[in-house]
Amino acid sequence: MSPAPGGPALFIGTDTSYVALVRPALDPADDGVRLAAEEAGVPPEEFAGPGDIWAVLVENDGEGDGFELPGVRDSEPAGFAERLRAELAAAAGPFTVDGGAVLRLDARPAGPDAYAFTAHITPPDDPETELTVETGPVPVAALLADLDAFLGSLA
Repeated sequence: MSPAPGGPALFIGTDTSYVALVRPALDPADDGVRLAAEEAGVPPEEFAGPGDIWAVLVENDGEGDGFELPGVRDSEPAGFAERLRAELAAAAGPFTVDGGAVLRLDARPAGPDAYAFTAHITPPDDPETELTVETGPVPVAALLADLDAFLGSLA
């Protein structure tokens, strides 16, 4: 089953270099959703809506990757977002936000009203590999608004 837009999503970075936490919605038009619904004897629309699997998406200068985070509850991405929001609101310099075994975010000032980030991502199925994404400057006001929207989507 492939994800469709519409679930909670938090993108940190720029258009070409970012890390994202997403919980995609399921699309009833997707072939996998239709097949699963057929096997279950229900209409595909019954499977549509918010998914329950979180994922991390990574793009670094046009090279993308992503992986699922089985067993992650909404409280974990919400806690990460709340910690990031608190650090951004109070920050006067570099800081780090720990997102657990999979994600760590190092932030550093990048101008008067922006931060650049280094995201350290460890795929759960390959703990020996660490992906690193360096973002360009991200305006603090825009990221705070995105964090508020993300947290609101989880409420």
